[in-house]
Amino acid sequence: MPLEQNPEEWQPLPSRLEESPAITLSKRQMRNWSLVLESRHIPWRAERRGFGWQLLVPADTLAQASRELRLYESENRGWPPPPPQDTPLIDNRTTTIWVLIAIAIFYNLTLHKITLAGHHPVDWSALGNAHAGKIMAGQWWRLITALTLHTDWQHLLGNLLIGGVFISRLCRDLRSGPAWLLLIISGLLGNLLNAWLQNPAHRAVGASTAIFGAVGILAAISMVRYRHNLRSRRRWTVPIAAALGLLAMLGAGGENTDLGAHLFGFLFGLPLGVGAELMVERWGRPDRRMNALLATASIVIVTGAWWAALMWGG
Repeated sequence: MPLEQNPEEWQPLPSRLEESPAITLSKRQMRNWSLVLESRHIPWRAERRGFGWQLLVPADTLAQASRELRLYESENRGWPPPPPQDTPLIDNRTTTIWVLIAIAIFYNLTLHKITLAGHHPVDWSALGNAHAGKIMAGQWWRLITALTLHTDWQHLLGNLLIGGVFISRLCRDLRSGPAWLLLIISGLLGNLLNAWLQNPAHRAVGASTAIFGAVGILAAISMVRYRHNLRSRRRWTVPIAAALGLLAMLGAGGENTDLGAHLFGFLFGLPLGVGAELMVERWGRPDRRMNALLATASIVIVTGAWWAALMWGG
C-alpha cells in the first residue's frame, strides 16, 4: 500500500457501506473485506478503533472499493445458511425402558432350568450363542439369538446402562419400530461378518454388536441431516467419537471381548443410518400404524429365531 500518501488522502470505509461516518468493523468483517480489496488490487490499511476496526483506502479508490464490497456482500448474503432446525424427538422413553426390562427378564429366565420343546432343561447359551462354525453351516438364528444372551449380570448391566443411552436416543429420533428393527439388522449383519472371519470354534453372546450398530446409525443420521450446512457438519463427528471411545473402553480389552463383532456392528450401522435418514427426509417418520408394524416385525424376528433354535438347534 502507498504509505507515502498523506493521511487526508485515506478515506474510511463505513461498516454498512452507507454514506455515513459509522466506520467500526468487527475483526471478522475487517479480514473479509481486506481480502476482497486485496483481490481487486485496491490499497488498504486497517486501524484499531476502540472495540472495533477501521478500514481505510485511498480517496480516489473509495468509490471502487465500496462498489466491490457491495457486490461481495450481495453475492454472499445469507451465507453460510443457518443450521437446520433440530428434528423434534418423540417421547417414547417408557416403551424403550420396558423393552430393556424385558431383556433383563429374559436373562433371568435363562438362569432357571426350564423344560421346553424337548430340551430337558433348555441350555439357552448352547442353543443361541454366535457359534461361528454352526452359523456358517446354516444355523442362521444364532445371528439373532446371540444378541439376547449375556454371560453374567455385569455383562447385562453394562449393555443396559450404556446401550440404553444410544438406543433410547435412536428410538426417540426414528420411533421405536424402525429403531429396533435397524438394531436387529445391524447386530445380525455384524455377527454374520464376524462369524465368516473368525475361527469356526469362535463363540460369542451379547447385545454389544447391536449397541455399536446404534452408535453407527446415529452417526450416519447426523452426517446426512447436516450435510448441507458447513457449520453443522462437525456434529456428526460426536457419535463417531463416542463409538471410538466405546471401542477403546469396552470393545477392545479383555479376553472375552469380541472386538470384531463390535466393530462390524458399528460399520453396518453407518449405511443403515444413511438409508433411514434419507427415507425420513423423503417420506417422514412412519405413522403409528407403520411404527406398530415394524415393532411387531422386530418381535417376530427375535421370537422366530428362538423358535428355530428350540426346534432345530443343537
